[in-house]
Amino acid sequence: MFMHNKRLMYTVRVGEPDPTLATMMLEQFGGPQGELAAAMRYFTQALSDDDPGRKDLLYDIATEEMSHLEIIGSIFCMLNKGMKGKIAEGVDEAAELLADISQSGKSQTLSVLYGASAALVNSAGVPWTAAYVDSIGDPTCDLRSNIAAEARAKIVYERLINVTADPGVKDALGFLMTRGIAHQKSFEKALYAIQPNLPPGKLPGKKEFTNVYMAQGEVESRGPWNSGEHWKVISEPEEQAAVGGGDGLASVKLPQRDKKLMTETIARTMSHPDADPMTGAELGAEPSPHSTPGSRSTPGSHSTNVRKK
Repeated sequence: MFMHNKRLMYTVRVGEPDPTLATMMLEQFGGPQGELAAAMRYFTQALSDDDPGRKDLLYDIATEEMSHLEIIGSIFCMLNKGMKGKIAEGVDEAAELLADISQSGKSQTLSVLYGASAALVNSAGVPWTAAYVDSIGDPTCDLRSNIAAEARAKIVYERLINVTADPGVKDALGFLMTRGIAHQKSFEKALYAIQPNLPPGKLPGKKEFTNVYMAQGEVESRGPWNSGEHWKVISEPEEQAAVGGGDGLASVKLPQRDKKLMTETIARTMSHPDADPMTGAELGAEPSPHSTPGSRSTPGSHSTNVRKK
């Protein structure tokens, strides 16, 4: 059950309207790294998680993300207050109003279609989609995805903070950014509370390939990702082909009837390397400087003969 508290989780104080900045804020409202995507990701994961502790964690953070959606949506609406009245009442001259909603890269779609109200779109006007929720139903996979999602959201908030000089907006964005750090820490703790948690899922990897680093040519840069006792480096191209044995080619066992049909298809569609047919491209091409009149390789002469006929 959810309860609505009429007070925001964090007070929003906007110094003055700024429709251009408002449009940018929508990235964290209806964008792929935004609060709605986060809330839906964690909420749906919580529904199916059978671990009581993780279920509570996911529900708690999903609920908080909805409150964050309310905060960022309120910032958007406060920044758009002046524009909402103008577009609704049409008090300005048409040309003046048109210039006002289109200058400085403001989204005309947001002003005309949505009346400068909060819409579930990103800063480019692209509608929100459930495709932003990338859960796969395995806790170790989903927790890693959640950690990455919070990291990406933190970076977007940093960028939004960098493009505004409004102290109140900066303060509220800083709170949202910081809560993303806290969520990332919680998800990491939940991930490492599962032992073991790598590789994800139940099946182990094939031991002969798990600790192999495939290098494209000589390895010039070394690091913990391709050196040390945990890694075997293979850099020779011939050693990277057919590593599981066999000839390295694809094959399939076909029933006799299908094999006969495929043989007929291959024979019917085979290219003939010795053939040199005249093509439309040759008929329309300029004469080759190396050709002689009447020769096969003189496209221009054939083109002239065709036109004379």
